[in-house]
Amino acid sequence: MSPQTPSDQPAHRSGARPAARHGWLQALVTVLAGLLLMGVVAALGLWASGAMDLPDNAYPRVVAATVVTAVGGTIEFTGDAGAIAETKAGLTVIPLSVTLAGALVLGAGFLRPLRHRAVAGAPELAGWAGRIAVLWLLALIGPAVAARQNFTVDLGDGTISAIGDLFGATPEVGFKADVAQTLVFGVLWLLGVLVIALLVARGAPLPARLLRFQESVRPAAYAMVVLLLTCVGLGVVIGLVVAATRGHVSETFAVVLLGLPNLVWLAFTVGLGATWNGRVDGPFGLPMPRVLDEVLRTPDVSAVNLRTLGDYDGRIWWLLAVDAVLLLGAAFLMAARSPARTRAWQHALHMAVALALTVLMICLLGRISAHYGLSILGLGDIGGGLNGELFLKPQVWGALGLAVLWGLVTGFLGALLAKGVRRRGEVESR
Repeated sequence: MSPQTPSDQPAHRSGARPAARHGWLQALVTVLAGLLLMGVVAALGLWASGAMDLPDNAYPRVVAATVVTAVGGTIEFTGDAGAIAETKAGLTVIPLSVTLAGALVLGAGFLRPLRHRAVAGAPELAGWAGRIAVLWLLALIGPAVAARQNFTVDLGDGTISAIGDLFGATPEVGFKADVAQTLVFGVLWLLGVLVIALLVARGAPLPARLLRFQESVRPAAYAMVVLLLTCVGLGVVIGLVVAATRGHVSETFAVVLLGLPNLVWLAFTVGLGATWNGRVDGPFGLPMPRVLDEVLRTPDVSAVNLRTLGDYDGRIWWLLAVDAVLLLGAAFLMAARSPARTRAWQHALHMAVALALTVLMICLLGRISAHYGLSILGLGDIGGGLNGELFLKPQVWGALGLAVLWGLVTGFLGALLAKGVRRRGEVESR
């Protein structure tokens, strides 16, 4: 029998607030709430994008595939076009709106029973996280198994269609989730969410051996999460304004519910001066601003940065000013939550490291790669829009270098701005 932890025992002292329990039932509620919200967000986003019209009742399976990719799972594409034909397809993109919704719910559910605690033992935290991880693993089996579907490709009315009819080629493409990889990456994603939740929440307990790190890590982690969520909040406001003033309501809500963080965090890195390389070829309908589509839809690989976007729309340069304000705000928040004894150069260093890690995360999660093609007797590029390619990837080292530079400057300035702010629980020595 395992010994009871402080959180497992009710408070008997008069006036004491009872600590919440964190057993299997609480873990089940947390997991189901997170997975259900992800499914609802994915379903609404796909509905707004017109996925209800997919043939063979594929809509629920596409929803399941969206949830799988949102937690880092793998979707494999398959093709069968007969002996004389070949189909190929691939897609690498994370619907970060769905990811963010699940992360917020799971993180909040993980932290809730740990409130009002100063210290928690490592075995207790590991046990609580383990319960959630086990149930999360079991819950992921459902969408991973359900995420599979085949579609017949319409060859149109051109030359390829005539050749296909002559040789009896009926091309099909489909997708299915790699169940094993989905479960592995899904659990790793969950553990990452729980670790970030512990780092961000100032009121969450830590093992005694890790308490010395909270003064330097927690304020910076909290500031970065607030920064990212602020970017998403600004994106929601802009999306609502666009939907109300320019129409395209369904397309706008599809972007908001599926890939808003993909766009706003990309814009944030561009505002820092980072460059992304990409290209669009074929009839891809891109859920992105027109200016970005115009920059990418060129014969060669295009650079996406302030200069190239600004050539199409001068308002893009406002991203530079917006980023400066956001980073100063994040640096001020970090300094205000740090002990008063922390020096300005230390704030600058903490901000530089935190911002570099944040930009690295955006670079890893925000890249996009998609392609499809149909070839019949080597004639796959004749009419019908049967081939297409889309990719967008960052110049990582340049982005990280700029993040360090921005972090050092804004971290130092934020420390100066917060100099007169009284820190909670701290008395500055004179």
